[in-house]
Amino acid sequence: MATQPRIVIIGAGILGCALADELTRRGRAHVTVLDEGPLPATGASTRHAPGMLFRATGDRTMTRLADATAATYARTTLNGSGAFRPVGGLELATTPERLTDLHRRHGRAAASGTGSRIVDASECATLHPLIDPSTILGGLYVPGDGLVSPVVAARAQAGAATSRGATFLGHRRVTGIERSGGRVRSVHTSAGERFEADMVVSCAGTRGLLVGALAGLTIPLVPVVHRYVITSPVAALDAVHALESLTGRADPSLPILRHRDADLDVCEHGDRIGIGAFVTEDVGPSWDAALALLPGLADATCEEEIESALPFSPDGLPLLGEHPDLAGFWSAEAVRSTHAAGVAEAMAEWMTTGRPAVGGEPIDLSCAHLDRFDPRPVGPGAFGSRQVELRAVFGDAAGGQRPLWFEANAALPEVCETPRRRGRAARNWSPVTGAEALLTRRAAGLFDLSRWRRVEVTGPGAREFLERLTTSRIDRPVGTVLSTLMLDEAAGVRADLTVTRLGPQRFELGMTSRLDVGLLRSHTMPGVTIRDVTDETCALGLWGPKVPEILDGLVPGGAQHLGPSEAAEFSVGPVPVTGLRTSRVGEYGWEFSAAAEHGEALWDTLFVAGARHGLVAAGWHAFSSLRMETGHCLRGADISAEHDPDACGLGSAVDMDKGPFVGRAALARRRLAGPPARSLVTLVLDHPQAVLLGQEPVYDVPAARRSRGPVLVDSDSGVPAPAGGDGGVLGHVASAAVGHTVGESIAHVWLPTERAVTGTRVEVECLGLRLGAEVVDGPRHAPADGTGASLIHPTATS
Repeated sequence: MATQPRIVIIGAGILGCALADELTRRGRAHVTVLDEGPLPATGASTRHAPGMLFRATGDRTMTRLADATAATYARTTLNGSGAFRPVGGLELATTPERLTDLHRRHGRAAASGTGSRIVDASECATLHPLIDPSTILGGLYVPGDGLVSPVVAARAQAGAATSRGATFLGHRRVTGIERSGGRVRSVHTSAGERFEADMVVSCAGTRGLLVGALAGLTIPLVPVVHRYVITSPVAALDAVHALESLTGRADPSLPILRHRDADLDVCEHGDRIGIGAFVTEDVGPSWDAALALLPGLADATCEEEIESALPFSPDGLPLLGEHPDLAGFWSAEAVRSTHAAGVAEAMAEWMTTGRPAVGGEPIDLSCAHLDRFDPRPVGPGAFGSRQVELRAVFGDAAGGQRPLWFEANAALPEVCETPRRRGRAARNWSPVTGAEALLTRRAAGLFDLSRWRRVEVTGPGAREFLERLTTSRIDRPVGTVLSTLMLDEAAGVRADLTVTRLGPQRFELGMTSRLDVGLLRSHTMPGVTIRDVTDETCALGLWGPKVPEILDGLVPGGAQHLGPSEAAEFSVGPVPVTGLRTSRVGEYGWEFSAAAEHGEALWDTLFVAGARHGLVAAGWHAFSSLRMETGHCLRGADISAEHDPDACGLGSAVDMDKGPFVGRAALARRRLAGPPARSLVTLVLDHPQAVLLGQEPVYDVPAARRSRGPVLVDSDSGVPAPAGGDGGVLGHVASAAVGHTVGESIAHVWLPTERAVTGTRVEVECLGLRLGAEVVDGPRHAPADGTGASLIHPTATS
């Protein structure tokens, strides 16, 4: 019998207790939980948290974690008291923009299986009679939202963990984390104790930054002041309670409220009201906003005020996972009670099986991974000065910035060929985007690819290392470029990448994100050197039918004659580059990488040579449109470890005959078991200019409604589910874009495999409309001859 790992959890708040419960439930008996405070009292954040659980965050992963949390706490009790009360949640809109956002999040909630509905101002006041309906436009009502009792939840789960062998120790401030050989070894406390540890999990809340420092690590946490005010008795509540009691409701509690535009959360406390806000000084403006929304507070006063510092990550999402620089050190920080039990379940699965999961299904935690933040400078990069000269409009990307489009292209005649957008669809967008896409297909486009990762893998074991990690045969001639995948042990897709062989044991990898590089490094072996050269290099994509003419005289003749999926090192004008004959947009072209200090020279050389051939600088929006037309999938947008290559339409990137590789055995078992339950396919919407953002729900089409065109959502329920049980949610949109050069709105969507058939009619909900769509086979733009690396795309069953 294998030796049980010794696990130390730092922090006995709601999350630490939940994690101890989940770990011991999975047979991990050697769990020690340390807290600097007295026990069974829990951490400050847990004691003071109002416990409001709102599920419809707008992010599929976070909604799943909230659903899992509610499910766990709904069955958790302590001495007859429940840990969760589903009183319902109501998020309010006071502006048209916020109401639009609520429609979007209603759709995303439906895609995640969370019931919700859009309600008008009158129904908001019916649900919560203290609301003045004249101050709002409507709201998003989620019946399954409610109130977590953090203390009940923490104590109940701590008791369950203790009954299985876990140890909880209070008055133990962690003073040191011993490490050697790249691993954690033990934890030292203020009581002079040393706890040997194979795994250490930081659930320390506001002390997470200090705990990380004890391990020699940086945990990107920032404390944010939160104030929670509880009023004196509110007379208006008495009348509400009296009326509710007459209806016979077992729990007459009002729904919790959220008012994002005023940064307010509101909760009932018996005959009082609690008001929470993130404010640094005076709570007066928050009180005024609450009074405007709830006039019944006029006779009440602020009777109690609780101030606490809550830990936040830079983007507000949790920090989860094992630290890439210290094996065995895990983070579970910046987690609110809304997600605590779900995070604990996912983390326990991750720590015991190597794959996070909730409810028995894998969950992609990339958006909440501890190592997602890039320490690189946030500026535009090596080409920044030239892009600024072309009046680039920048957007955030992978810790930096990349051009979305170039205003210098606004005078191009092709701009007039792009239909204009209105309202929400016109935000962060310009018709210049369409012109840049059109000119890439007609002439050539120059794209900044620097934000993608470039990694060198060298050494006597390099080829063997990559053979073991990737799904394609690596032993190919020097100068070969191939598209391949990295899987986890369960055959989930962890990364899609290109591998270029530049020497017998020298390879250059193109990867999507920092997390992909961390995955690669986690498998390192003797005789292999992995070097992330992204910061010291830059990259450009030059694609379009005029590219051969642009490069004539700029590159050696031999380079011009390289075939698809081939690469070489040569010079473009005066600039040494590595050139890959590949394309991500379905046009002839190249990807060039060079030293960062040569970035401006490379840009100038190509831009000047291309000017007489119609070359345009093109931004990310044009790239997104072109890659959707070509059917190219992206890790993080379309594909994740939740699905295997066959489900993603990437089976052609797997060579089962090449020998052993990570995930091969699991994939073989899956294939023997039959087709995947869900598949990624391409949809074309009936409305050619429909703008989707991703994560919208996809519905079955009732037999009585198979005509093309939009259908209004049921105004009574807000949920577009037709009568008769037909028209239920089938899946969700993974990514989407308007294909400017094909005149279609295109989406990659996840559907049940039996419905992933060419010609299947479905409907996509977008801001209260049902938009008709049809499953199609293959890309909408046929790749030009010699476009380079084989494109991997979702393909429907004919």
